[in-house]
Amino acid sequence: MEFITDIGLFLAKAVIIVVAIGLVIGLIAAAGAKGKKKLEKGHIEATKLNDRFKHMTDALKNVALDDAERKAEAKADKKREKAEQAEKKKALKAKSGDTKADKKRVYVLDFDGDIKASATDNLREEISAVLSLARSTDEVVVKLESGGGLVHSYGLASSQLARVRDRHIPLTVCVDKVAASGGYMMACVADRILAAPFAVLGSIGVIAQLPNFHRLLKKSNIDFEMFTAGEYKRTVTMFGENTKKGRDKFVEDLEDTHLLFKEFVSEHRPQVDIGKVATGEIWFGRRAQEVKLVDDLKTSDEYLLSQSDKADIFEVKYVQKKSLQEKFGMAAEGAVDRLLLRWWQRSNNQRWF
Repeated sequence: MEFITDIGLFLAKAVIIVVAIGLVIGLIAAAGAKGKKKLEKGHIEATKLNDRFKHMTDALKNVALDDAERKAEAKADKKREKAEQAEKKKALKAKSGDTKADKKRVYVLDFDGDIKASATDNLREEISAVLSLARSTDEVVVKLESGGGLVHSYGLASSQLARVRDRHIPLTVCVDKVAASGGYMMACVADRILAAPFAVLGSIGVIAQLPNFHRLLKKSNIDFEMFTAGEYKRTVTMFGENTKKGRDKFVEDLEDTHLLFKEFVSEHRPQVDIGKVATGEIWFGRRAQEVKLVDDLKTSDEYLLSQSDKADIFEVKYVQKKSLQEKFGMAAEGAVDRLLLRWWQRSNNQRWF
């Protein structure tokens, strides 16, 4: 019995030691991973869209064409590939620094904007990556979807796009659904704006609203006190009694923001009659073209396909790894944003089919 007891105690001690060592190793590994996570928040992923287009075409050919037609297409493809290889060899033989022989590259970025323009963080990284390689003979295409949001957030997003133009690289914005308010602030930075025929554009205006519970609090004998330093530190409030002076100052600030918005659009699209379009109205694609808010009516798919024969097209994305908690938080935040956007659409009398 003593022998068995001794063995049991030995095994228990061994297990404790192994567990302790495991915990130490786990803590060290976790600390290392945490440090690595701080250094590497995300990474750039690039996909060549030409290959995707080719695979789609090949899949359809296999079903739609008969044997003779497929053989003829295969022969034509081989001839085309040989011609492309010859062009590449010619480019390699070109003298150093001469980029005229190089094939044009088109870099495609996606911006799906919410009220806070949260996608700006990814856009910043994507543009930094593209600018490290892009030439003046290349092009950046941004597929933009946004109904607008916070002024300062969309101001920063617009500044990110301005980095491309400042480097004299052609910038094209494609709007398939909506680029309104802050979304149009971003779009107008581009050299060209392409929109689907029923995409929503414009809404060049500023809005601010809030409830006021002062009378309800007063009725319940609840005092609300607010202390500020500076005459206009707080102009209007949700719980205190708003004054005419405070309201007037608040409206003055809104008007100044609207003026800055109009100046920004005029600077980037001088062909626009800003007095006519800066009324807060929205225009569908065809009407937007008539008032020069867009340059051409074309979907992003149509434009990229038209470029695929003469350019190498790369979709660039910055991917961040998120924890389960962050994913749940983003899902809840997205649901709130969608509800607010739906309210905005209805409050602005948007047309529905």
